[in-house]
Amino acid sequence: MRWLRFLLLCAAAATGFGAVSGTLDLEGKTVDPFAAAAKVRVFLFVRTDCPVSNRYAPELRRVSDEFASRGVVFSIVYADPSETAANIRRHMEEYSFPGAAIRDPAHLLVHRAKATITPEAAVFSATGQLLYHGRIDNRYVEIGKAMASPTRHDLEDAIAAALDGRPQPEASAPAVGCSLADVE
Repeated sequence: MRWLRFLLLCAAAATGFGAVSGTLDLEGKTVDPFAAAAKVRVFLFVRTDCPVSNRYAPELRRVSDEFASRGVVFSIVYADPSETAANIRRHMEEYSFPGAAIRDPAHLLVHRAKATITPEAAVFSATGQLLYHGRIDNRYVEIGKAMASPTRHDLEDAIAAALDGRPQPEASAPAVGCSLADVE
């Protein structure tokens, strides 16, 4: 699997990271998550077995509802190559995650978005430039330790800045959750 990922990364690098050809829909068909028109693209990296990801589902739906009408496209990215389409469908339905599910078994989108933790968000411009990657908000201080409510809304701020053409308040913010390294 690592050899396949290496070859796919080399191919993507040779093409300037245009299409992310190693990403799949739930039918197993190759999809380009950057193909559809969008003012801003948000990729939300989750795991079915990550309680922090699952706890963020209502907040992610709220943010999606707030920005979808303004041309923001949300996708839920599953990077665990062993995760089945049936489990992903069940997870999407159970937690009502916003947007379409994308499988990234070769971690091409993970690398492009610089994602390392779930839940983690990546905000891209309409041209595919990474504008922000990191936490959704600062609710979680560390695993098992959360504030009653967040004082910073990093994902919302990043999306609003991108839509308004303003510089990003922060290019990244450290996420707290489950590692993506153990699903390679």
